[in-house]
Amino acid sequence: MPMTNETRGTSAAPAADEWVTLLCDNTRTGGQGAPPMEAPSRARWQLRLGSSVRSAPVMRDTTLYVNSLAGTLHAINVETGRLKWKFEAPGQIHSTPSLYKNKVLFGCDDGNVYAVNAELGGKSWDVPTKGEVWASPVVRQGVACFGSADGHVYAADADSGKLVWKQQLGGRVYSTAYAAEKNIYVGSGDGQVHSLDQTTGKILWSTPTGNGIDSSPALVRDTLVIGSLDFFVYGLDATTGAVRWKYETGLGISSSPAVSGDVAYIGSKDGFLYALAIKTGELKWKTRAGEVVTSPLVFSEGVVYVQSFGTMALEAATGKVMWRAGLGGSVQGAPVIRERVIYVAGNSGEVYALE
Repeated sequence: MPMTNETRGTSAAPAADEWVTLLCDNTRTGGQGAPPMEAPSRARWQLRLGSSVRSAPVMRDTTLYVNSLAGTLHAINVETGRLKWKFEAPGQIHSTPSLYKNKVLFGCDDGNVYAVNAELGGKSWDVPTKGEVWASPVVRQGVACFGSADGHVYAADADSGKLVWKQQLGGRVYSTAYAAEKNIYVGSGDGQVHSLDQTTGKILWSTPTGNGIDSSPALVRDTLVIGSLDFFVYGLDATTGAVRWKYETGLGISSSPAVSGDVAYIGSKDGFLYALAIKTGELKWKTRAGEVVTSPLVFSEGVVYVQSFGTMALEAATGKVMWRAGLGGSVQGAPVIRERVIYVAGNSGEVYALE
């Protein structure tokens, strides 16, 4: 059954020229539906930032937004690779940006979440926490939700930055929350997966795993899929938190699942990619991608892409490797794919537009 926004229980997907948050949109679909790409043969452009990139880029219209460990948010023209503007934050940035109206939202290691004007690069507001913020803010119904290493999840008005609520969990929160129609789902450093009431922040249920959680969940109908550092991928009942299934990989999981149809795709630190049936956890296929896989996967029609030392494309149905394209360095953040171009930023501090 094809997935729709109604069956996912999330807000409408962005336009085709937008890639507004982690894994494209709030449904964590990884951009599926784009035309499949051949192996890129050249770089349309390349930009050296001068500092490593650990997060994923996002895009709207003609602008690519990239954070770096130097504490800089870069706005880059996607056609030319030229820098439009940059915003300097006081700490390193591990957080993937999120786009909301005319703002770019992201967390910083100085403990703040910032909203920056997407056209001009000036600060609109900031929300302080008491720990570094590696999670990406997720905006639903005008409210931005994000976790902090201080062990809290925060909700703030996305237009003004005014705090709506905060909720203490049992450990640091590096997991990017999933915002459904009424609930927020997120993992924490004490190994628990939590469901929170979106309006009040009240904890509705908590389900323990065997280790900390950095993975960000995905929701398909009534099944929540998330990875844990205990080596397992979990399928949980979204209403009660009951474990419906779990699948063991060879090492801990920091990668976040991306979903297409009835299958969740996720990488593990054991170097393999896994395709699992969302309803049962049945293994569809697994394929070795490298030594360690921490980046989320993204899609085009019938093809799944992963970053390790470069980009690898696999048949989504079988896991067969179609092609590899090396970049000469590791990449931890998911790429953006649009109009047969892959936009990717890596630990080397280089941003590429590959075609």
